[in-house]
Amino acid sequence: MQDHVAIVGRAWHLSAMLTRRLILGRAAALPGLSASLAAGFTAGLTLGMPGRASAAGSFDAFLDGVRADARRAGVSPGTLNRAFAGLRPNDRVLELDRRQPESAMSWEQYRDRIVSQTRIDNGRRAVAESRSLLEAIGTRYRVSPRVVVAIWGMETNYGTNTGGFGVVEALATLAWEGRRASYFRSELLAALRVLEGGHVRPERMRGSWAGAMGQPQFMPSNFERLAVDFDGDGRRDIWDSRADALASIANYLARHGWREGEPWGFEVLPPSGFILDGADTETRRPAREWARFGFRNLNGGPLPASELEMTVVVPNRSGGQVFLGAHNLRAIRRYNPPVNYGLAVGLLSDQVA
Repeated sequence: MQDHVAIVGRAWHLSAMLTRRLILGRAAALPGLSASLAAGFTAGLTLGMPGRASAAGSFDAFLDGVRADARRAGVSPGTLNRAFAGLRPNDRVLELDRRQPESAMSWEQYRDRIVSQTRIDNGRRAVAESRSLLEAIGTRYRVSPRVVVAIWGMETNYGTNTGGFGVVEALATLAWEGRRASYFRSELLAALRVLEGGHVRPERMRGSWAGAMGQPQFMPSNFERLAVDFDGDGRRDIWDSRADALASIANYLARHGWREGEPWGFEVLPPSGFILDGADTETRRPAREWARFGFRNLNGGPLPASELEMTVVVPNRSGGQVFLGAHNLRAIRRYNPPVNYGLAVGLLSDQVA
């Protein structure tokens, strides 16, 4: 019975893979599939499914619909022609979209990989190079410059790795055939409006396979709402202007509730008998109350007798590390929600300072 199920499952798997390659016009041979069997699959599929020409027509029809929506939103024909010139679906984007297993790394592995000495050193160098800029950004947005730098380092390694996919191509692919088509269609329309605004050329609008753009890795809708022109050149250039990129990160945090002068949090020693699994990570108490419950600084000393409200924060797959997080940790996690991301940003920000 198990052998039968395995054979049927293999057949369905091969059929699905070949179907997608046919739709994308890439019906290459699949591993473990003979040429004659592949031909049989192809013949059977093309009798009951769209072939290459009709799949291309489907994508073209999709683009026609997007074009009409974009025109109604004020995007000019010239912008649309440049953005859609030679545009076809990108099968690599679809592969990456469907192959997103949950990370199996422990918190300690993730922490050591992200908050590495190399990233710390590069962050310190970036702070030294941009000190006056960061001070100006901190003054305007009342956000910690070191947290801005840490997010910059997390997202694109201080602007050195911003992604190699054409944003319009990636978003069009995902909007046409992806798992969250409606979401990516709205982001595609936002990207076209960004192009219409003259902030970036179509060939320079590059980012991740999911459409996150530039040094801060903003989705197009976030660009529209939160990107800023800090250098005053009339464009919000998060690709090539460090001033615009860093100020946009600061504006994002400010708009999501950053509180000037407050810490993000810190590591603590939990009281005897504290259990990681099932720990209460929702209740907010003043730091002095957590001290009364037995939480201590890493050196064993008492916590500050502060009224700052904090919550217990336990990393995913933690081997024992425990933190107290303040409101600003929640602001960081509005940028990217995973708790391990927020903690890594906080720890990196402490080091780059």
